[in-house]
Amino acid sequence: MSYQHISIPEQGEQITIDSSGVWHIPSDPIVAYIEGDGVGQDITPVMRRVVDSAVSHAYHNEKKIHWMEVFNGEKAAALYDGDWFPQETLHAVRQYKIAIKGPLTTPLGGGFRSLNVALRHEMDLFVNMRPIRSYSRLPSPLKEPEKTNITVIRDSSEDVYSGIEWQAGSVDNERMLDFLCQEMGVTRLRFDTQCGIGIKNSSKDGAERLMRYAVNYALQQKSDSLTVVHKGNVLKFTDGAFKRWAFGLAEQEFNALPHENGRWLVIKRDGSNDLIIKEVIADNMLQQALLTPEQFDVVVTTNQNGDYLADMLTAQVGGVGIMPAANLNNDVAFFEPTHGTFNRIAGENSANPTSSILSAVMMLRFMKWHEAADKIELALESTLAANEMTFDLATHSAGATMLSCSDFAKSIIARISNSNK
Repeated sequence: MSYQHISIPEQGEQITIDSSGVWHIPSDPIVAYIEGDGVGQDITPVMRRVVDSAVSHAYHNEKKIHWMEVFNGEKAAALYDGDWFPQETLHAVRQYKIAIKGPLTTPLGGGFRSLNVALRHEMDLFVNMRPIRSYSRLPSPLKEPEKTNITVIRDSSEDVYSGIEWQAGSVDNERMLDFLCQEMGVTRLRFDTQCGIGIKNSSKDGAERLMRYAVNYALQQKSDSLTVVHKGNVLKFTDGAFKRWAFGLAEQEFNALPHENGRWLVIKRDGSNDLIIKEVIADNMLQQALLTPEQFDVVVTTNQNGDYLADMLTAQVGGVGIMPAANLNNDVAFFEPTHGTFNRIAGENSANPTSSILSAVMMLRFMKWHEAADKIELALESTLAANEMTFDLATHSAGATMLSCSDFAKSIIARISNSNK
C-alpha cells in the first residue's frame, strides 16, 4: 500500500501474526512511531537512540529496528491540511502491528476529543497496561516505595470514556432528561434542569475479553495474584456486572476454583504457585494500594477506575515522568509515555524522557527482545542511582547532577555501551 506522507523504510520486514494468533517478529522489523506534540520533539528522538544502542549491543548488529514515522496531532495537521487524525496513520499502524508514540495534545473542556482516547477507540485497543514500580532516588511520599510493583490492566473500550454524553441545556440533553424521567421512571435526579447527562456502559463481551487478556498475562508472568477492582457495591449493573463476568470467565475458560475464603478464586498451576484471583472495591483498593501495595501483583479493572488507580500508584514511585504504558489488542501493540505534552518546555531539551524510554522497554519485552530491554533498564537504574537526572527529578534529590534530556539519554547509552566491556 502506498501512503501520502508516510515513507516506508527501504529495508526491514513487516511483523506478522499467524492464524493461531502467534506474533512473528523478524530480526529487522519495521516499527512505526509518532513523534508527538510538545516535548515529543525532545523525548522521541532520544528514546529511539537509546533503543538502537541497546539493540546493537545486545545482538551485535544481528537485529535492528527500522523506524517508520507516522503522523498524528499537530504534525499531522500541518501535513494533512488540518487533519489531526489522518486515516493513513491508522492503516499503517494496523499493517505494521507495533508502534510507539510521544504525547499528543488533549484540550481541556471544549475543542476536539482527546487524540489518545480517539486512537484507542478507533483501533479498538481495549487493553491499557501500566507496569508501576519504583527506582532508586526517585521522589516518593512513601517510606518504602520499593514495595510498589503492580501492573494495572485497564479497559480502554467502555465506561464513561466512551464519550456518550449530552451538554446541559442542549436540545438533545432535554430530550434525554424527558425520556429518563417520563418514560423510564427515573426519580433520583436531584436537579433536572441544567443537568449534564453521561452514560456508563459495561458489556459482558468487553469484560470477558479484558479478563481473558489479564489472566493469560498473569499466568505468563507467573504472578501470584490477579485482583479485579470494581465499584459493584454501588454500580451493581455496570461495575458489579464487570466483576461477575470477569469471575465467570476465569471459571469457564481457566478452570478457576473457589478459594477457601469463599470470596476469591484460584487457578491451579503445575510446578509453581497457584494464581489467586481476588476482588476489591475501588475506593478500598486506593487505600490498600497506598498502605500495603506488596499484596498486589496484577490488577484488572474498568476504564475510569484504572485511570485513577494507575495515576495514584505512579505518584507513589516518582510520578508520570517515569511511568510507561501500552495500548493493546490481539492485532496491534501501541506503546506510549503516560504524561502530557508540557508545551511550556517543548523544544528546550529539558524534558524527562524516562516514560518514553520505559515504554520502549515494554515494547522490546513484547517483541521478546529481553536482552535489549534488560540493558536499558539496568543502565537507567544505574544512571538514577548515580543521581544523574533531568530537572523534574533533580529538584527532589539532594546533590543530584541535573542533565538535559539529550544528556540524560547519553548517560544511559554510555552505560549500555560499558555493559559489554
